[in-house]
Amino acid sequence: MPAGITADQLDPAARAELRTLPGDLADAVARYLAAAAQEEDAERTYQFAAAARRLAARVGVVRETCGIAAYRAGNWADALAELRAARRLTGQDSYLPLMADCERALGRLDRALDLVTGPDAQRAGRAVRAELRIVESGIRRDQGFHEAAVVVLQIPELADGRLRPWSARLFYAYADALLEAGRRDEARYWFGRAAAADGQGETDAAERADDMDQITFEDLEFADDTRSPSSEDPDVPETGDNPS
Repeated sequence: MPAGITADQLDPAARAELRTLPGDLADAVARYLAAAAQEEDAERTYQFAAAARRLAARVGVVRETCGIAAYRAGNWADALAELRAARRLTGQDSYLPLMADCERALGRLDRALDLVTGPDAQRAGRAVRAELRIVESGIRRDQGFHEAAVVVLQIPELADGRLRPWSARLFYAYADALLEAGRRDEARYWFGRAAAADGQGETDAAERADDMDQITFEDLEFADDTRSPSSEDPDVPETGDNPS
């Protein structure tokens, strides 16, 4: 446990979910969860969350934290198991996108699609449905259906002019799908939209847009350097001239 970590540093809403535990145990779990929240290294974050789970496996916020930490560390099977447990304990559908993405990462695309298109997904809130569309777009790309990956993201929230907490991720996923489908100019526009919407720095949209601009500039320079000879070049004979 890092020095200076206290139970009071845990988010109050998460701390409230530990109220069913005895006082000393609740404090110990809260310290592990607080350490996980402050740790930048993904694997160490997962270790702290797993330590909390060993102490309080029947608490939803603990299993949720452990599942998200495992997901960020790339431990897909563990993440899926933890998120399933969190969903059983809390009844929340907000875990469905991460669960579907874990199935996708494990190569089980049919199972991932079942989660994305199933009845629970249809009943979920707007934000969850948007995140599920982002996952579905990735699945379609994995299947080689690049245009379908674009179409699945063309939901009303893509172009209604309103920014939401998840708009940057939606715009970014749309730009990425367009680029994969060979629609480069449209992709550049949507990377720009994603960068403008991404006030929290969740994506690298600005860097992607800049890279595309740089590539375009280099292409134009290359085209200029290799332009066809013309009558404007004084040392090049006009077409049809016979040097002999």
